Amino acid sequence: QVQLVESGGGLVQAGDSLRLSCAASGRTSSIYGVGWFRQAPGKEREFVTAISWSGSSTRSVDSVKGRFTVSRDNAKNTVYLQMNSLKPEDTAVYYCAADSRRGRWYLGRLGDFDSWGQGTQVTVSS
Repeated sequence: QVQLVESGGGLVQAGDSLRLSCAASGRTSSIYGVGWFRQAPGKEREFVTAISWSGSSTRSVDSVKGRFTVSRDNAKNTVYLQMNSLKPEDTAVYYCAADSRRGRWYLGRLGDFDSWGQGTQVTVSS
């Protein structure tokens, strides 16, 4: 089993930056990739970005390219989501998730991720 704990959310103004962290523990050697998803009120959870556990490959949706950067600290088993130039439409609960079974993290599909964190709220005011 893999356990994930997110941190770093908060209330910021449009144009500000935030860095989210996702600390993994347990059977981290089984992880293929880690993704970040978000869910705004009244909307479905959506894929944002993901990174291979080796850190060599990433995927992102077009709406965050150039603003969000996903990275990984091997020594800390932690994945980061650096969010710059935040917009009000980025407001959501952000979740990190691990793919430790299918090896299809790069497709960005919810069903391919088997371990989820508790989520962290990001609110961007205009």
